[in-house]
Amino acid sequence: TMLLVRRTAETVVRRNYLRSFSASQARQNDRKGLVLGVFEKEGDESSLHLTEAATRFDQSLSGKLSELLKISGPALKKGKSRVFYGIHKVTMTFLVLESDLEVKHVEVDACGDAQSAAEGAILGLFQYDQLKAKKKNKVITQLYESTDIPRWEKGVLYAEGQNLARLLMEAPANHLTPTIFANTIEEKVASHGETVTVKKRSLAWIEEQKMGAFLSVSRGSEEPPVFLELHYRGAPDSSQAPLVLVGKGITFDSGGISLKPSPSMDAMRADMGGAATVCASVVTAAALKLPINIIGLAPLCENMPSGKATKPGDVVTAKNGKTIQVDNTDAEGRLILADALCYGHTFNPRAIVDVATLTGAVDVALGSAACGVFTNSDWLWEQLHKAGIVTGDRVWRMPLFQHYTRQVTDSQLADLNNIGKYSRSGGACTAAAFLREFVTAPHWAHLDIAGVMSNKDEVPYLRKGMSGRPTRTLVEFAAGLAHKD
Repeated sequence: TMLLVRRTAETVVRRNYLRSFSASQARQNDRKGLVLGVFEKEGDESSLHLTEAATRFDQSLSGKLSELLKISGPALKKGKSRVFYGIHKVTMTFLVLESDLEVKHVEVDACGDAQSAAEGAILGLFQYDQLKAKKKNKVITQLYESTDIPRWEKGVLYAEGQNLARLLMEAPANHLTPTIFANTIEEKVASHGETVTVKKRSLAWIEEQKMGAFLSVSRGSEEPPVFLELHYRGAPDSSQAPLVLVGKGITFDSGGISLKPSPSMDAMRADMGGAATVCASVVTAAALKLPINIIGLAPLCENMPSGKATKPGDVVTAKNGKTIQVDNTDAEGRLILADALCYGHTFNPRAIVDVATLTGAVDVALGSAACGVFTNSDWLWEQLHKAGIVTGDRVWRMPLFQHYTRQVTDSQLADLNNIGKYSRSGGACTAAAFLREFVTAPHWAHLDIAGVMSNKDEVPYLRKGMSGRPTRTLVEFAAGLAHKD
């Protein structure tokens, strides 16, 4: 009898557990999380203060959240977080049974700025697992207890724009050739067909345009080059002068005959970061319906060594007729940008901005804190600087002195040399000085983004990997020009 009772009891317990487990699985798809804000008042680090939304949530639980914050360990510090389970609606026992479950739906406190909250949430959730068999669960986010939906939705679009750039930059070079890059962008803008026109220029067109500098880089690869154009017509006045954005699109950079060292060469799949951020910015501008005309230009090719590749010492002729002595084939970005800048002038732009992972020297100078800006226009610098302050993805002005121009115009065989006379000194500055030789527009800026290409742990809301910076700053810059109009 004792044995039977025990077995009966075990059966009841087992049935109850299975019933509980089965019920919990039924709720998996409804598993939700909530992100709430806590802050310190300036000069008062001794106590924490809940945001308005967090305060209301705490009151609904009779102060349970505040109590847990006090007893769960040392006081929270800036940038840190604390996770609590089962304090609202779901019992603690239930979550203990299945503590390995992943949350699929998260509501986010606006924390006083719904756009920033959206950007942080969407950027923080990005992960590149396109080529993995096992995918991470996709998390759906929405604004918690706030009426500022327009700002939240704007933040989502900004962040999705940067994530598009990250997606492109992370992709292996064999999965993102120049042709595939162009096709991918064409697919992304398909839903904006009324305002965006895509032109994928072929090798024959590039030759007709006499883009000798661009062709000198592409000829070493078996992959054909593509000159990608995106025309966004958002201004009420279709004749409004466009903002022209030019992005360096080296889909893989081996260095060419001036071969790079093997360690970390795989990261050169992201040497098209300029093209990625420019194209993502145009896609985002279209999604936001910004009242401005924008033209995005992306010369796309690989830089590879072969029997057809450009050799150190070769002289090539750019679209504007200037000859260039190529002493280092690993200084290729400035060559493809030179021809793209010349072509960009044909649209009579109100401003022209090129973006490129151009030099390791800017990484030495600024690290990942900001991208370097070289410009001939104080007005243009002010607009870019303001945009960087708003987004938090900052820019910093660098010198564009004649001192550097003399170093690239002192060439033995041609009008210009593609590396500075003193190659180890001021590399970011001499690269910008080289580009200036292909600019006649009064408002031009060059953004060297090599230092912000990837993220280790410097920016806490970006995972380790390619950063997609400074997409949001470019979008904010374009939005600022649109609103001025």
